[in-house]
Amino acid sequence: MNTDDSWHWLTGRISPESFQLFRVIENPSVNEMIAAAAGAILIIGLVVVVSLITYYRWWRTLWFEWLTSTDHKRIGIMYIVLSLVMLTRGVIEGFIMIAQHALGLDGGFLAGNHFAQLFTTHGTIMIFFVAMPFIAGVINYVMPLQIGARDVSFPVLNQISLALTAAGATLVMISLAVGDYSTGGWQGTPPYTGRAFNPGPGPDYWIWSVGIAGIGTTLSGINFAVTIYKERAPGMGLFRMPLFTWTVLCTAIIMIFAMPPLTVATATLALDRYLDFHFFTNDLGGNMMNYINLFWLFGHPEVYLLVLPAYGIYSEIVATFSGKRLYGYASLVYATMVIAVLSFAVWLHHFFTMGQSPNVNIAFGIASMLIAVPTGVKIYDWIATMFRGRIRFTVPVIYLTGFFMLFTIGGVTGVMLANPTISFQVHNTLFLVAHFHNVIIPGVLFGLLAALNYWFPKVFGYRLNEKWGRAAALLWIAGFAFTFLPLYVVGLMGMPRRSVTYTDPLFEPVFMVSLVGGTLIFAALLTLLVQLWVSVRDRAQTRVPLGDPWNGRTLEWSTPSPPPEYNFAVLPRVTARDGFAELKSTGRAYLHPDHYEDIAVPRNTPIGMIYMIALTILGMALTWYIWWLVVLSAAVLPLVLIVRSFFSDQERVIPAAEVEREHRDWLDAIGRVQGITRDRETTSDNLGLAAMEPAP
Repeated sequence: MNTDDSWHWLTGRISPESFQLFRVIENPSVNEMIAAAAGAILIIGLVVVVSLITYYRWWRTLWFEWLTSTDHKRIGIMYIVLSLVMLTRGVIEGFIMIAQHALGLDGGFLAGNHFAQLFTTHGTIMIFFVAMPFIAGVINYVMPLQIGARDVSFPVLNQISLALTAAGATLVMISLAVGDYSTGGWQGTPPYTGRAFNPGPGPDYWIWSVGIAGIGTTLSGINFAVTIYKERAPGMGLFRMPLFTWTVLCTAIIMIFAMPPLTVATATLALDRYLDFHFFTNDLGGNMMNYINLFWLFGHPEVYLLVLPAYGIYSEIVATFSGKRLYGYASLVYATMVIAVLSFAVWLHHFFTMGQSPNVNIAFGIASMLIAVPTGVKIYDWIATMFRGRIRFTVPVIYLTGFFMLFTIGGVTGVMLANPTISFQVHNTLFLVAHFHNVIIPGVLFGLLAALNYWFPKVFGYRLNEKWGRAAALLWIAGFAFTFLPLYVVGLMGMPRRSVTYTDPLFEPVFMVSLVGGTLIFAALLTLLVQLWVSVRDRAQTRVPLGDPWNGRTLEWSTPSPPPEYNFAVLPRVTARDGFAELKSTGRAYLHPDHYEDIAVPRNTPIGMIYMIALTILGMALTWYIWWLVVLSAAVLPLVLIVRSFFSDQERVIPAAEVEREHRDWLDAIGRVQGITRDRETTSDNLGLAAMEPAP
């Protein structure tokens, strides 16, 4: 354990040099100014947010209706808000790296250490704190509604899972202003994260931010799986579940079995750094390849943890906006299950060059190629669904179209990289960066942005602005193409990834094209924010309180927008796949129930916020070696659970009369409105009641 004499018992190893502002005063270089500006923006943004909440007196509402809520819908919204905040930082950091490459011939404006931190934080943020929280948010909101449930099985555990993710994200954000972040990549690879190579706080920030958030994801996986197994509406067998719910189930299983290797990897790396355990050193029996295997045993199933829910989103969008049942439903389900299984059999293709035997490489290469087959099945099924459908070219469909074009390129290059001989030639070049982004951005980010536009009216009761949404979608698609497709070229030319600069002038024009794409992506982010602002401003013209603005097919569209806290006044009974479409086609969608019952919902609890604050403090204390604070914050975690166990009144009852009044008011409003045909969906006439149309 480090015994540096400069430590102080109260502040650990924090010193004035730990703060970015102090460094820029000591060394006013462009590199340090960029780092200090990032920290200043963080602090200013925090001050502005706190000031606005105080000025508008939102603290009480924020605390009682949001931060202490156990409602799966509000927790889902908070996940998505967190991911959008982190997306803003991730895109800005990506743009800075692209600009460095464009200007990086024999130099540039970033120091090598700063660039290494940027590619670490960018990857860590985009995977762990953008994609995963966004997915968790969409799942939290949509899945219980799709299966006809009142909530997830463990509402308080759901709140704690959010708290762990938020604590990890907070640690990453704090590193902007205090200390440095890791330079070991988003994988945290030794020896770059070993204490001998980097004794500073950077790798410790990475360990605790990723480790804490990873445990939260594991708990979410358990919660989602149990909810799907136990909370489905009467009559909803497994093969009557919507495709999105099927992908959530397989994703939950991946969460349960793939996240523990990450937890073990971060924990053993921490033991190496803090207690000299030598798991991943070159001496005293250590082996760095053990870390690589542990991490990628998580890391490749992680790719499918991200992309499977997006496949489910695309399935719902294809069916809804084609006005048809999904073609090949059973094959889509089986393909999803095959992908989930094979995702655990391909991790070694990430290090074909690391010295394992040719037979091992062949086995993993074949498995990596095979996983493309069920993905191809899905794409063909979606295209077959759209064939002769009445397709509406809405914002979600634009994202879907971009996915079809770009993801296919990413899939083809993935099959190429599954060949060990090809992988050996392009190993550690920007070709790999191009392929990875070619899969993740169209396959995950486009799907999540499509979901945002698709389910937003269900969440808030009004539609997102269509014009700004189209502009954002087109900018994301064009920006991706210009940014990452050129990287295949420089990768084949031999440009190593993670390089801050280069000496070959042939790379420069290609990076200039990439800079144009990065500018378009930045514009896409700004356009997305403008879309959200304009939509809130003009929400009176786009209200859809009746709940079904797209002529939806699944049960979430059978509720008001936004849904009540208890989701369903009376739990639906499912008699066929596409349960809500079947109810509408038989005239049973909006009938008055025979009777109503009292509904019990969980009470609000501050346990999640306490955990979030305690874990953030714990992570900071461990990072900066403030041992008294480690003991104090760690003691809070079990103490909170013990205290909570003494409170037996953890539910409140919504009377049947109140449920009946709200539900009848909604049904009466439906009775006063005429349904809207698909050609008028984006007009102000659409109040959320779709007209029935004959199947194509």
